[in-house]
Amino acid sequence: MALEISGKLIKKMPVQNGSNDRGGWSKQEIIIEIPGQYPKTVCVSLWGDRVNDAAKYEEGAMLKISIDIQSREYNERWYTDVRAWRIELEAAAPASTVATPPPSASIPSISDDPFASSAQQVDDLPF
Repeated sequence: MALEISGKLIKKMPVQNGSNDRGGWSKQEIIIEIPGQYPKTVCVSLWGDRVNDAAKYEEGAMLKISIDIQSREYNERWYTDVRAWRIELEAAAPASTVATPPPSASIPSISDDPFASSAQQVDDLPF
């Protein structure tokens, strides 16, 4: 199951580096604001090469992020991590394809006719 979130990049946290038995690692967290009636903020973790992906985007950019959600237990407490595995700019909303009708031409009334008699200008009833 692929999960995606879209939102505005609010903040990029500093890159963290370290090493373990398997070698070096790097991690960066970014904060995304998901729009809606009640906007929500989500902290997304980027690991390894994804840290370089985050460098491409400035704060304020609208992003679409493919994520995995993982939880783990440590000392009888649970910790949940939202990890990005793909980041891209969110496609701009397409321009409206509905054509705007041209403004209707003004139909002159009898009172606009300078050659009409004064009787026609006053009485424009059809009977």
